[in-house]
Amino acid sequence: MQNPRVLVPTSPAATPPPRPRWQLRCAAAGVVVLAMLLVRCVSAPKTTPNSIEACGRPFDIGTRVVGWREPPGYDAYQRQKRFTAEEKPDGQLRYAPVRGGLDQALAARAADGGMSLGDLQQAVHTFVLHYDVAGTSRQCFKILQDVRNLSVHFLLDVDGTLYQTLDLREKAFHATYANDFSIGVEIAHPGAFAQPLSADMRRWYDKDERGWFLRYPAWMAETGIRTPGFVPRPDRPDFVSGEVQGRMYHQFDFTPEQYRALAHLCAGLNKLLPRIRLEVPRDAAGRVVSAALPEERLRAFDGIVGHFHVQKNKQDPGPAMQWDRLLQEARRLRAGMGK
Repeated sequence: MQNPRVLVPTSPAATPPPRPRWQLRCAAAGVVVLAMLLVRCVSAPKTTPNSIEACGRPFDIGTRVVGWREPPGYDAYQRQKRFTAEEKPDGQLRYAPVRGGLDQALAARAADGGMSLGDLQQAVHTFVLHYDVAGTSRQCFKILQDVRNLSVHFLLDVDGTLYQTLDLREKAFHATYANDFSIGVEIAHPGAFAQPLSADMRRWYDKDERGWFLRYPAWMAETGIRTPGFVPRPDRPDFVSGEVQGRMYHQFDFTPEQYRALAHLCAGLNKLLPRIRLEVPRDAAGRVVSAALPEERLRAFDGIVGHFHVQKNKQDPGPAMQWDRLLQEARRLRAGMGK
């Protein structure tokens, strides 16, 4: 900022006459109003360390959330690669400012000034759970942002840290046609495997006196995990086998820290976007459906789904996901949040 210019009168005649008091009061009031407008325009919403953001407003969900504005958060709004040395802009948007499938009036409002919270509550009714097959949230964002030009609203790391990369009003690119009406989260995890304890599986897992733990390949020089010295351990002592899309898969469980944070996120989303019920697709016997739903059924479903419920070629979040445990904890937390 430049220094203000100081006028020094050279003679009594050069000294301007005093201004009337009403002019001074008006000028002062104008400065105050201008300052308030500037603050409103340039300041970010006031958040807590536990806030997610929707339509520019913060909402506390009771667990740690690192937003895209907070270093070293992950910003899906940026139009350049995040981790490459050159950092050359590529000019590609990795999200859509207007969701598809909206009625004409809602789409016009969204295009004009972005979705309001009321509009978002009408349009979004599904929460899609993915595992990232990357092992850490840092590696996942690197793949999404720098390689595949994709996006997701949340990343959930092995230590339970949640990262938000976009305002929830944006359409992220994570689940084909479900992008229009969903919120997505990528859970840090190596994935499910067709053979138990195969070479691919053992590249990620090792065992000590306390049991199995997640280890990182030598090529992953930096994990980005926020908790110093954290050792990720599956919630259950052995791998889990189960059928997804009609095929058998084997998978170590997610960490207890991930289940806790994910339950907070599910409860918070249900309060913020009530069409996202704390329910999952089930068959006539009450079992969680383990294959892709017909598109018309998924479009009509209000609640939480796996990526495999959306696409026939996907297995995530895999057979190890403890759906009932997650829902029970989310319902308990939601009951404590009030209306």
